[in-house]
Amino acid sequence: MTVKDTGGMAGARSSLLVGVGSHVLLVLVAVVVLYPVLWVLRMALTPSQSFASGLSPIPTQVSLQNFVEVVGHHDLAGHWIFGVQLYNSLAVSALSALVGVALATTAAYAFSRFAFPGKRLGLGALLLTQMFPGTMMMIPLYILLDELHLLDTQLGLALVYATTSIPFSTWLLKGYFDTIPVDLEEAARMDGASTVRIFWSIILPLARPAVAITFLFSFMQAWNEFILAAKLMNSEASYTLPVVLRGFVGDKSTAWGHFAAGAVVVSAPVMVLFFFLQRHLVEGLTAGGVKG
Repeated sequence: MTVKDTGGMAGARSSLLVGVGSHVLLVLVAVVVLYPVLWVLRMALTPSQSFASGLSPIPTQVSLQNFVEVVGHHDLAGHWIFGVQLYNSLAVSALSALVGVALATTAAYAFSRFAFPGKRLGLGALLLTQMFPGTMMMIPLYILLDELHLLDTQLGLALVYATTSIPFSTWLLKGYFDTIPVDLEEAARMDGASTVRIFWSIILPLARPAVAITFLFSFMQAWNEFILAAKLMNSEASYTLPVVLRGFVGDKSTAWGHFAAGAVVVSAPVMVLFFFLQRHLVEGLTAGGVKG
């Protein structure tokens, strides 16, 4: 065997060891990350309301009883109240994300492309709003919604979520708009395109990854929010799912099986939305704005 062959075998063995080590490390990281999720699944699949003990995430007894009781919950009048609450969460989250992203895209484009008095002050004001927690606005928001007769309504809660998500969404989209070459807009203007046409036909398609991830963040923020939903919605039929989950935690006892099953059900729509938008993100990132 020549020296060249020996060196090649050593290099192949070294590459194999590196590959095996990388895969082992990735498996360990995946186990650490997924362990809490598997533990929640264990409690959800165990037909008991007691807190699960032990380190093993594998349930000793598998049952869908907790899921059936959570999803099939009816009120005293016989109405499928969980279905109404699921609709509330979907409607409020989708509407708030759509309104918030629509307003944030136009504001971010204006901050990115146009020069006008108060531009720096406006950006600073948007950034300043992120320094205060949402609970500080609870009393003013409650009074405003009460005066507008939007208290305990899906529209009122969606407007609250949309307005609170606009500052972050505007900054996120502005940073992406700044990376889009201005030459594309100048070429379109030379062809007679208006500002609205440029924004709708050129900027938004190129910014699809940023718009998709902004929509996802806005949707998740509204979907997972609890404090404002618990204070602004007063009836069981208007609750969103995070408020429903809080109902499983009592002062003296907690229905851990129902809580775990509800957590799994609540996380499912967000996972589906994430994977759906992930495909569009990859398509947007791999598509070039200029064809050669």
